[in-house]
Amino acid sequence: MSTFSFQSLNLRAEIGGNSYSLNLDGTSILLDAGMHPKEDGLNALPHYQQVPFDSADAIIISHSHLDHIGTLPVAQREQPSAPVYLTAPCAALGEALLHNSVNVMSSQREELGITEYPLYHHREIDYLRDRWMIRPYEKAFLLDPLGETETTVTFYDAGHILGSAGVLIEKNNRQIFYTGDVNFQGHSLIKGARFPQLNEPDLLIMETTRGADERPTNYTRADQEKLLAKGIRNALEAGGSALIPVFAIGKTQEVLTMIDNFKSEGLIPDQTPVFIGGLSTKMTVIYDSFSDSTRRHRPNFEILRDMKVQTGNKRRRAPIEYKPGAIYCLSSGMMSEKTTSNIFARSFLQNPANSLLFVGYAEPTTPAGAIKKASSGDVIRLDGTHKVQLNCAVEEFDFSGHARREELLEFAVQARPKKILLVHGDPDAVSWFKPKLAEALPETEVITPQPKVKIHF
Repeated sequence: MSTFSFQSLNLRAEIGGNSYSLNLDGTSILLDAGMHPKEDGLNALPHYQQVPFDSADAIIISHSHLDHIGTLPVAQREQPSAPVYLTAPCAALGEALLHNSVNVMSSQREELGITEYPLYHHREIDYLRDRWMIRPYEKAFLLDPLGETETTVTFYDAGHILGSAGVLIEKNNRQIFYTGDVNFQGHSLIKGARFPQLNEPDLLIMETTRGADERPTNYTRADQEKLLAKGIRNALEAGGSALIPVFAIGKTQEVLTMIDNFKSEGLIPDQTPVFIGGLSTKMTVIYDSFSDSTRRHRPNFEILRDMKVQTGNKRRRAPIEYKPGAIYCLSSGMMSEKTTSNIFARSFLQNPANSLLFVGYAEPTTPAGAIKKASSGDVIRLDGTHKVQLNCAVEEFDFSGHARREELLEFAVQARPKKILLVHGDPDAVSWFKPKLAEALPETEVITPQPKVKIHF
């Protein structure tokens, strides 16, 4: 009798540190290998010990954000025989991200005394990189060609960031589909997801990130873009500058493309200087290298070639200097301590002519989260030593890289899976989906996987 099972290796049933184990009648697969952004040291790791040492046949990475790839070297250490399958852009971005993570963890070891850091080293990444197997979209590949029965895997463009993938796994006439992080609409640079037409798969593993977010019925991305252009223009006309906190992978390139569009449309002055930091520059170089080989709204558009962007210098490590009449797209998006956006904000927030423009989600406990809840004149603690009065304008815009909850619901209903696992969502997000799915798919079992609990299907 065949045995198919799923097990969450996450610390908790929430967003962060994503990793899942599949056992498909003897074929063992690890889906993603993330780092938990709210935890430090060994606590940031998934429960890799739940999978026997060197037992996995493959590790599959959906995309290159830290919460999905951030502990891949540790996973590879635990599964030394398992090849890693991922798309070419995911590999390029992921390799750069992991090397940067070594630098961040090394600094945290010195500054915060986290003795377990770094969890891996530069030379280890270079060595393990040889086991990464690049696979294209929409072309099935064999996972275990020497097995008694074949397991095939197919990547589908998930539209979340460059190289992101939904994963279709098939064995013994059974289907498993993992959405990863998905964006059906796409954004200014990357086109939306191109997923397969599923017909009653045995298991759908679906993200639920935005389950608690209710968008206005009249929402349009075009309107949000116009409002962002207006926010930038207001700062420039007031004699100040605009600071847009962004993540180095994905959001930086999306916002830069929007700014280039704004200039072309005459919404902001064409000569407005745009500044980005060193890590964002490195990731943008990689984005540009795939400009002619990935699905884009602007084919062959290269950000660093076609825009006059002022880039950060990682070697010089000099702080980015404030100038009036400019746009600063600086990471991190949550303005975490010691990141470029956080350091820059020390001299930026006090100037009432400036505008701080948020284009993504921020955890409430981060500096960006605190600013979003604050009022003009409040004192903001940026880190352990820096407090700044908030005098500049603050605006928020909705450019989420994740699918709307209604779109995910529609995708699930059309697929009509036998079983749905709701992952990558906080409890309030998951709770929105459960009754909706129960009503629309009464014969489908809907489960929120709990850590260490095996689910058979």
